Amino acid sequence: MGWLLFTAVGLLLIDFAIRLACVRLIRPGFEARPPFNVPVYPPDPMAESVTTVTSDGITLRGSLHRGVDHQPRGLLVFLPETDGCHWSASWYAESLLHAGFDILSFDFRGQGESDDQVGYAPNHWPTNVEIKDLDAILAFVKSRPELQDLPLLMMGISRGAALALYAAAVHPEVRGVCVDGPYTVSLLVEHFVHRWAQLYIPKWLLRLIPMWHFRLTIRLALRISAWQRRIRYLMVEPVLPRLRNRPVLLISGERDNYVVPGLVRKIARKIGSPLCRVWTVPKAKHNQSREMSREAYDQMLVEFFGNICPAIVTTSSETSAPATVS
Repeated sequence: MGWLLFTAVGLLLIDFAIRLACVRLIRPGFEARPPFNVPVYPPDPMAESVTTVTSDGITLRGSLHRGVDHQPRGLLVFLPETDGCHWSASWYAESLLHAGFDILSFDFRGQGESDDQVGYAPNHWPTNVEIKDLDAILAFVKSRPELQDLPLLMMGISRGAALALYAAAVHPEVRGVCVDGPYTVSLLVEHFVHRWAQLYIPKWLLRLIPMWHFRLTIRLALRISAWQRRIRYLMVEPVLPRLRNRPVLLISGERDNYVVPGLVRKIARKIGSPLCRVWTVPKAKHNQSREMSREAYDQMLVEFFGNICPAIVTTSSETSAPATVS
């Protein structure tokens, strides 16, 4: 029995050593910030500049865009992509402004016009730090009398998509959510680790390694990275089933090499609802779905959010000419 125990302990130590070696290979690629080529969107002179302060004292800056109708159909909270700016809201959701929705968008800390946090360098992975920003944004909505009673909707792009899914899942007052280029930390890391592993491990051997072994190694890499960065990576998957009874639109680019369409379909399966729809835009790369199919994109957004918040129909008495003063 002694030699069996010795062998078992030896194998465990070898396995752990291999995991640590894999973690050293994973972490540089995981933490490296991809070179995003994010367009610069011009300010909207008609929008209201707004600010809010997080619980830890970071000032966030953004904009409030008013829809064309005097009585808005709803309020869309827009969450921009990594290295993006709150002004991108009027580009992605332009059709919703014309359809009568108000749009509120803020830059996350360390991004755009918002303040930096000393010692924190944001990248493309959502963390608990951005959750503090989300809390401040939603607190801002509740602080404005003209906004707090409007139907609440959410839209996010790329990293903002992951945060929008999380926020909608944990806040039941959000009636629906649309995301473009969505991903979660676990699913995206798992996808790329499996792709990178083919560079170091023969394919025949790779097929013999069970997926749970990969996931344990990934979990170890995430914990070490989070400990060194003094943050927690946001795990969205556990809360996705909470969206089961609400409309969800997942937009995916057919030629997206970063967030491949198959990963977006996995998110839909984790939500597990007939109310969740995946729209794959032909020929589109990451975050370029509207550039490739602007008319279809705009129509999709108006139909999706319009079904949640139908247009307000005024009566004839409400639209009649005002009475003259005698």
